This record gives sequence, structure tokens and C-alpha cells, in this order.
Amino acid sequence: QVQLVESGGGSVQAGGSLRLSCAASGISCRRCCMGWFRQASGKEREAVAGIDRDGRASYLDSVKGRFTISKDYAANTLSLQMNSLTPDDTAIYYCATDRPRLTGGTGCLKIDFDYRGQGIQVTVSS
Repeated sequence: QVQLVESGGGSVQAGGSLRLSCAASGISCRRCCMGWFRQASGKEREAVAGIDRDGRASYLDSVKGRFTISKDYAANTLSLQMNSLTPDDTAIYYCATDRPRLTGGTGCLKIDFDYRGQGIQVTVSS
């Protein structure tokens, strides 16, 4: 059974930082897409960051230079360091991964992953 469990969310003032972590179990795929997407209240889901099979990261334009995605292959965890947070970053954040495939592992800035966590709230106050 695949499980993705997010941690590290919470409330912070504008300009602050948070680090989200995602512990994966039941799946370990070095060459799969993994990423984070978010959904703010009343808005569509949007892809925030993705990391591809070669470890290359891609980001939503509005978070470039502020957010950093990283993957620890040994620990099978995915992280998202979020700096200089603004109220526009307020949302539920989801960790996600694809299952192993013969092809794929590229184009990882997306929302349509095979698996996702339950999500974690991030609230940024002005």
C-alpha cells in the first residue's frame, strides 16, 4: 500500500519560512516524477514544484527563487523548503508521486500524479 505523509505545515507571517516533508512508504522509485501541488480555497489546483528522474527541479513561476524541492533517495522522502512566504502561498499542499513506468519521469511540474498524500495546510498571514 502506497502512503505519502506530509508534515511541517502550519501558520507563519509573511516573509517567514516553512519546510514541508513527505515520507513515502510502499513505493520507492528513483526514476519517477515526484512533486508538490497546492489548492487554495475556492481555486483550482496548481503545480508548485516537481523533480524528475534525473533530479532536475521545475517550479511554478510565482515560487521560483523562493521554494526549493529536494529528494532524499536513501530516506525515501521529498521536501519543499519555502522561503519569503506571502499570503498568496496560503493553501493545502500535497505531496505526490508517480508509480514506476518503463517510460516517463520527465515533465514533473504537474498535478496529475498516480499517488498523493492527504495534504497539509499552510497559512501565511500578512
